[in-house]
Amino acid sequence: MNLFWTECVYFLCKNDGKEPLVVKRNDTTSAEWSESCRTENDALGAAVLPSKALYGIHTHRARNNFNLTERTLSPSLIHAILQVKKACAEANVETGDLSSTIGAAIISAADKALDVFEKKNESLPLNPDEQEIYEALQTHPLQGGAGTSVNMNVNEVLANLALARLNKNAGDYDSLHPVNHVNMSQSTNDVYPTALKIALIRKVRKLSDALAQLQSALQRLETEHANVIKLGRTQLMDAVPITFGQVFGAYARAISRDRWRIYKAEERLREINLGGTAVGTGLNASLDFIYLVTERLQRITGLGIARADLLVDATQNADVYVEVSGLLKALATNLMKIANDLRLMNAGPRGGFAEISLEAHQAGSSIMPGKVNPVLCEMVNQVCFRVFGADVAITAAAAGGQFELNPFLPLIGDELFTAFDLLEASVEKFTQGVIETLSVNRAHCQETVAKSTSLAAAFIDVLGYDEASAIAKRAHESGANIRNVLRNETLLSDEAIDERLTVQNLTHPKR
Repeated sequence: MNLFWTECVYFLCKNDGKEPLVVKRNDTTSAEWSESCRTENDALGAAVLPSKALYGIHTHRARNNFNLTERTLSPSLIHAILQVKKACAEANVETGDLSSTIGAAIISAADKALDVFEKKNESLPLNPDEQEIYEALQTHPLQGGAGTSVNMNVNEVLANLALARLNKNAGDYDSLHPVNHVNMSQSTNDVYPTALKIALIRKVRKLSDALAQLQSALQRLETEHANVIKLGRTQLMDAVPITFGQVFGAYARAISRDRWRIYKAEERLREINLGGTAVGTGLNASLDFIYLVTERLQRITGLGIARADLLVDATQNADVYVEVSGLLKALATNLMKIANDLRLMNAGPRGGFAEISLEAHQAGSSIMPGKVNPVLCEMVNQVCFRVFGADVAITAAAAGGQFELNPFLPLIGDELFTAFDLLEASVEKFTQGVIETLSVNRAHCQETVAKSTSLAAAFIDVLGYDEASAIAKRAHESGANIRNVLRNETLLSDEAIDERLTVQNLTHPKR
């Protein structure tokens, strides 16, 4: 029996050391101490952890403090932080600040953890040891401290993995320390934003690829339906005709702009503040390290990242994330417009516009047999709502920073990752399940165009606006189509009427 006291609490390890149990000091006077436990200390006191735990006291405290939900950090962010840690270890070894033995152990540990997250990203199964590493590198995305908890979580896990490589016990920080060695020449305040930008660049590229597929699908529809006429609508009311090719072409151009804007956002995200440490001044980092670590990180990530001209600026200001969020909001705006248009054109099938038919994906009602809803369009709508809300949160968080640091980067990162992931996934489903499978109801569209009184606009130049308006009114009141009213009430020949009512003349400028 061994007794371990802290100032206010002590911990019992139970379930073979896998679960720390908090016990009030007043509740008992002794604790069972076994080989399955280890003690770690920080400035606030001590804690007892499972002896083989890959995480440490800071991770333990963070998990207790921020256990809001079951959600965890984006794996893409942890992957990027691991790459930052590897680059820092390589640079510190090269400058001579870190011994080659300890540096090699940290680099090996980073590689081992990176392999785990790369397998996870590819949905490959993890063996028990890999699953343990994956689970150890987890904290809640919304955490105080500007990301200190996730930085320390990675520091602790890498330290303990490196200690194992050196045949040392977990928690033997006299041999290899999470801060003194793994976090050497760094601060959360340059590690976290650097990793955040690296992860976001990869999200930008994946979303850009998804948008390229959507754009191509819309362009195929533009070509395929170049001469298929439909009734145009303004303020939801009948307007002059337009072709489906023009409709889909307009959608394709909007997505093209979004794709280009989002692709160009990478230029803003390439500027990193690694080497700035706490407030961007570079305290505790050498100039040699600052130059070397950027080069190392470029090689490790394969990205064209560059050191910011003023590290203080890149450390304290978060406007770049607001800019990126704004571009996602612009994309969501266009996606929502397209999805809503398709929902309306699909409306029916008997009582609505019924100009297109969307592929059926599931039954639409528990009480109305045969009803089918445009569920993928509605899914896109809801994703867009989330992106709009994320933009508000990101704007508030970026504006809420004070002086030399923004403490709300965890929320900014979490909202951006969520927005990117939802947009990428929904764009892919929208492309495959809606755009590539929809059909145009040509006969019905031709029929509604023929019945529309808006065709009178094609005769304004020969009849004048007032007479054309009178023709339209009489056609509406009598239920006759414009073509017949023109033949009966004007001197225009059948050939002249037919010529003006061709698809080409109705939907393009006069030649």
